[in-house]
Order: sequence, then structure tokens, then C-alpha cells
Amino acid sequence: MKTVAFHTLGCKVNQYETEAMEELFEKNGYKIIREDSFADVYVINTCTVTNLSDRKSRQFIRKAKKLNKDSIIAVVGCYSQVSPEEVAGIEGVDVIIGTTDRNEIVELCERAKEESEKINIVRDIRTYKKFDKININEIKSKTRAYIKIQDGCNQFCSYCIIPYARGPIRSREYEDVIKETEKLAKAGFKEIVLTGIHIASYGKDLKDIGLVDVIKGINRVEGIERIRLSSVEPTLIDEDFMKEIVKIDKLCDHFHLSLQSGSDTVLKRMNRKYTKDIYKNKTELIRKYMPNAALTTDIIVGFPGETDDEFEETCDFVRDIGFSRIHVFKYSPRKGTPAEKYENQVDGNIKNGRSELLIKIAEEMSNEFKNKFIGLSLEVLFEENDNEEQICEGYTTNYIRTKVEADDSFVGQIKSVKIIDSADDYLIGKI
Repeated sequence: MKTVAFHTLGCKVNQYETEAMEELFEKNGYKIIREDSFADVYVINTCTVTNLSDRKSRQFIRKAKKLNKDSIIAVVGCYSQVSPEEVAGIEGVDVIIGTTDRNEIVELCERAKEESEKINIVRDIRTYKKFDKININEIKSKTRAYIKIQDGCNQFCSYCIIPYARGPIRSREYEDVIKETEKLAKAGFKEIVLTGIHIASYGKDLKDIGLVDVIKGINRVEGIERIRLSSVEPTLIDEDFMKEIVKIDKLCDHFHLSLQSGSDTVLKRMNRKYTKDIYKNKTELIRKYMPNAALTTDIIVGFPGETDDEFEETCDFVRDIGFSRIHVFKYSPRKGTPAEKYENQVDGNIKNGRSELLIKIAEEMSNEFKNKFIGLSLEVLFEENDNEEQICEGYTTNYIRTKVEADDSFVGQIKSVKIIDSADDYLIGKI
């Protein structure tokens, strides 16, 4: 049997697309094996958010060729899209695909093998208007499923290469989203996570439909008990949006609301489309309608020109908001973005110090948020278990990891759990 190994970098969208490509190979008689094994084909699904992401992609390309010098190497995704000639120049690469046309990957790999030629089908993404359908039909797990509903981004933040890698916004047809949801429900899934590059823009390229319509449609699918949103832009949240979604009983009270900085001057240099006062208003609206909602976010420290005072503004602002979790990133210049050329690039040691301080603040806020629920009963969807320890763990609607003493029969089930204590990064409960 022919074999194929995948190496995936980057976001949940990439992970979804890898799973769909794995299915294509399996349907064509391939066996999926570990990425460090001797394989006939290696597929590297790349990320290009930072220069480090590009370097990691190149490293694995070279590693794959060492594992099997006669293998076919296919490089797909954002790095290929942004730098196709650079990828083509890496020794051993046989197939280059960008962020479209991944449905053709098996045929292209087999053609490269037969004809011993390098194939590059990367097209100009800037004029691409079609949502590339690459569905998952065979279900490999039984708890939480991701559905990609959108691709592309029109925001052009000054630090971000993604609009150049993913192109303009494209939305998946509503009927197609519902059809995949129904399939997942029949397979036993309880929770659906809506993902995309910029899901807040869903429907803007379609007629008379938006993100709320998709959520409502999934809410009607029998068997699905939870709907969770991936990262959304603060501009999505307004009074009308909250009034609509609070009526959707399956929607989880968890919002990953991208912030990036708590300083207005830094936000302006980042070309973000809001001020911190606007952002705070959005969080207050969420808590008005969903008092126990978890607010998680991303923050970049050490953005070009960020002063001590601007960083302190960010620290004060996140304390004011009270996030349940913060993903902290040290700014890394990305070739091809405006911010790469900004003056006053911040020293690496300063970035490290700011990152450590913000992570400490984030941990304090996370503990404070978790501890609010001690003594209460929460609904937990159990996702995995440790048979040796007889421990089962899963997530609450507001995305707090929770552990209880139980066997593996709980996996895939939603149970009411009485919270009795908290640990470093999870709650402890009992049935």
C-alpha cells in the first residue's frame, strides 16, 4: 500500500484542510502514517504568519527528503502562496500548491512521480472569488468538530501577511455548511466549532446572509448540542448581534475577541479598526447578555515603536477587561508587511520581558475567572480520558478545562459537574 505523511503548521483552518487532504489520499488507496516515518509522499501544509513559520516549513521539507530520498514532496498552504518561487527553489520539492486547488493534490503527486517533473499550480489569490470546497466526509474523532465556513481577509493589519496568502473574503454556501453539520451530527458529534480566516465577514460576499444565519441553521440540526465560534473581530459585536445570538440556546458563552494591544497609538500603527474604548464597549455588551461568558484574546508585545508607557497601557487594559485567557505573542517582523519597515523595532530582550510579565498577569486573571465557578454546577462535554488514573476531562460551555473521576464511558457525553476545586489550568469536579 502506498503511504503518505503530513506535517501541519499553523492555525485550525490548516488543521481542517489537512484532515480533508488526508481523506483524499485514503480514498485513493494511500495509508496515512506518522510524519517521521518512511513514506512515499510527504505533504507539508505550511504557515507563513512569521518568518519563523517559513523556516519551520523549510526545515521539514529537508527532513522529509532525508527520510526517503525517492519520495514525492508536496508543499501546500500559505507559505507556498506567498513565496512560490522560493519554495520551488528548495531542493526536493515536487509539487507546489497555494491556498486553492487542494482537491487536486493526489493527482498532482502521482503525476509528479510518473513524469519526474516539478509542478507549480499557485495562482494569483488577489482576484480569486470562489470558496474552495474541501470537505471532510469520514469522521475520525467523536467529540468536537471543526467546520470551515469562510476563507480570506480584507483587513490588512500592518503586521499581517494573511490577506496576501489567503486572498479576499469568500464564504461557503449556507446549504453546504448545514449539510456537513448534519453529517457530523449523525456521526455522534455534540459540538461544532465554526472556523475560518475571518469568520466575522461571513456572508458579505453572498446575498442576504450572515454569520447569525449560519449559527441559527446549525442550532436547528438535531444531535448538535453546542456551537462554538473561533476567533472573531471586535467589530462584529453590537447590540443587534447580541440580542440575536442570546436567543440561540446551543451557542457557547465563549468569545475569542482579538485585541492585539491595549494602547490606542499601537492599535493605530497596527491598522486595527477600533480603539480600546470601542473594544471595552464590545466586552460590556457580551457580559450584559452572557454574564458568565469567557473572553479570550491575542496580544502582540514589542510591536515596532511600542514604548514602556504603551505596554503599561496594555497591562492596565487587560486587567480592566478581565480575560479568562490571553495568548501572548512576541512581535516578529514578517517580510512583505508594512510593519517590517517600521522604525524603532523593539529589542528582543525587551520583548521577552514584556511577554513574561503579560503571561503572569494572564495567569492571575485566568485563576480568578476559574475560581468564580467553585461550588457551581457546569455542563461539561468530555473529550478524553486517562484509564490508568480513571480521570475524564472536557470543557465547559465557556471553555474551562474540567477533570472528574470517571471511566471512558463519559467520552463524547455532556454531563452536569459540580465544581469543587481548581488547579493550575483546569477545574476539578464531581458527578
